[in-house]
Amino acid sequence: MKSRGHMDIALDEARASALRGEVPVGAVVVAPDGRVIARAGNRVRELHDPTAHAEILALRAACALAGSERLPGHDLHVTLEPCAMCAAAIAQARIARLYYGAPDPKSGGVAHGARVFAHPQCHHAPEVYDEIAAPAASDLLRRFFAARRGPGD
Repeated sequence: MKSRGHMDIALDEARASALRGEVPVGAVVVAPDGRVIARAGNRVRELHDPTAHAEILALRAACALAGSERLPGHDLHVTLEPCAMCAAAIAQARIARLYYGAPDPKSGGVAHGARVFAHPQCHHAPEVYDEIAAPAASDLLRRFFAARRGPGD
């Protein structure tokens, strides 16, 4: 399945984020012709930037490549349900389809929490496909946070 292959690339970005000490989230922007045009992992700590989420960084790179603030017809694959900030950026970029892995009941902004795309103020809502490679994405996050807490925490 094409979307699973792209999610595998996003998972690679998430693993690289974890190795940098970042929350392991990865994102991939795919052009209408199926080419991966941008990929990123979280860099919040590295860049000292609370907006340096994987989705934002991938969208910035894809928009720069496209020479436009909008990416109609493009897909975004991300390993974790986007937060409200990222969901708003996805809407602003006019992403056609969002594929995400693990749900995020605590901080998600798509199926949980703010549910950005459901608001009447949201001018564009992508098609949403959830839980693509969710076990792998969830396991990566679980292992990352368990290592931070240590045994018995």
